[in-house]
Amino acid sequence: MKGRAYYTSPVGELLIESEDGKITTVNFLKDPKQEEGYRPIIEQCILELDEYFYKGRKFFNVELNPQGTEFQRRVWSELTTIPYGKTISYEALAVRLGNIKAIRAVGLANGQNPIAIIIPCHRVIGKGGSLVGYGGGVENKEWLLNHEGAILKQLTLF
Repeated sequence: MKGRAYYTSPVGELLIESEDGKITTVNFLKDPKQEEGYRPIIEQCILELDEYFYKGRKFFNVELNPQGTEFQRRVWSELTTIPYGKTISYEALAVRLGNIKAIRAVGLANGQNPIAIIIPCHRVIGKGGSLVGYGGGVENKEWLLNHEGAILKQLTLF
């Protein structure tokens, strides 16, 4: 059975979808809302997102089933090994996957991640530390990384 719900987070409205008892989508809302269909797995996902945003949750336990190619699923699986509060570069991610020449392919797969926040694509940054690209907007990527303590805002003295 498929399910759908919407979640208002500090980084914007999120669409959550499930199929057969697993989460298939957590993405920033881009289209008009449709009819919701809550399922237990969606309720668990919302609870875990609440805990992540407001109570310090660092790990997600909700079952996932992101839809993509074998390569994309490998990239997304590797993303889940990046610890809370840490970042890596696209190059380092490509190296972890065994092919430094796959940096662009890794970046593309990262950008097509269908389960934002839970599969933490926001933890991948540019080699020089720049916050390049994010489907939910770079400002939301920065918010998430600050929330996790991965980056500290620098003070500008005048």
